[in-house]
Amino acid sequence: MRHAFLAVLILLSTSLAAPSRAQDAPAPFDGDLQRLAEILGTLHYLRGICGSNEGAKWRNEMQALIDAETPSGDRRARMIAGFNRGYNGFQQTYRTCTPAAAVAIRRYIEEGSKISRDLTARYAN
Repeated sequence: MRHAFLAVLILLSTSLAAPSRAQDAPAPFDGDLQRLAEILGTLHYLRGICGSNEGAKWRNEMQALIDAETPSGDRRARMIAGFNRGYNGFQQTYRTCTPAAAVAIRRYIEEGSKISRDLTARYAN
């Protein structure tokens, strides 16, 4: 399931970059991208404490999404804030990996996969 999420995320990140719209103008999918950024931040933290040995994998996925979307100004700040909100929110709650953290990881991977699939289906060229 994680591989499918990553594949969809990569496809999404390469297909959502629309050079025809202004960089600072909100895109119709910005809310979904912000939620996806928050999920990536959550996964970056939780997978780290649960011993996944993935290092900066989820942070790198976030960077790839930003690089592909190339937001600037407020759009970029909102995406980064979403990632940080996800990371910090769970950092305050979980200090070690627990069964609840493992369930949260699974649910966030599922939600992120769904958002990625939906965005790709709606907006990919």
